[in-house]
Amino acid sequence: MILKINSLYKSYKKRLVLENLSLQAQMGDIIGIAGGNGSGKSTLLSVLAGTCRADSGSFFLDEQDLFKNKKALSSCIGYVPQNTVLFEELTGTDNLKLWYSKNQLQDALRSEGILSLLELEPFMNKPVSKMSGGMKKRLSIACALANNPKVLLLDEPSGALDLVCKEKLYSWYKSFAAAGGIIILATHDVQELELCTKIFILKNTSLLPYKFSGDVKELIQFFEQDGL
Repeated sequence: MILKINSLYKSYKKRLVLENLSLQAQMGDIIGIAGGNGSGKSTLLSVLAGTCRADSGSFFLDEQDLFKNKKALSSCIGYVPQNTVLFEELTGTDNLKLWYSKNQLQDALRSEGILSLLELEPFMNKPVSKMSGGMKKRLSIACALANNPKVLLLDEPSGALDLVCKEKLYSWYKSFAAAGGIIILATHDVQELELCTKIFILKNTSLLPYKFSGDVKELIQFFEQDGL
């Protein structure tokens, strides 16, 4: 499985946000997208998820352009935006029922199912409004996985999570990738960057490959170049 983003452009009125973006990934890749606030990370993921239309460009998974086949896009791509889209007044189970069929939900509840892997089972009868940020994030991921997507788009998934929740998420990332999935995540989290097989910096409308050495000061200096 090969993922290719080719010559992607996106603007809002006269403001160019994404310019000639290209990227390639394969099975098992965890792609980190870093960049300053307002650099366009969320826009990029929303374009790939199909919730925001690109001005031009293509998004291929193997030989299929997902921008031209919305049905394939919705079946291949799972998307977790930065802000929760859960129904706060419903329980975790009721939220999942909006995404999963009865049989799918039974599979998810099995010992090796997604709810077990994300350690959600103890909280499924609790209203979302009473869940912690970590529980909500993991539940959002579970909803995004209803169609068994091959590619998962995560927008700052570990923001505001405690260390225990982060470690559980990071372990699950590795499991998803090891099973042949591809993750593209927008992140400011150094630990997440260390998990990535490839890292890109979104800067001045362009996507630049970056090799993270673990030196945070060096990364910040790269952000600040050219006034970022």
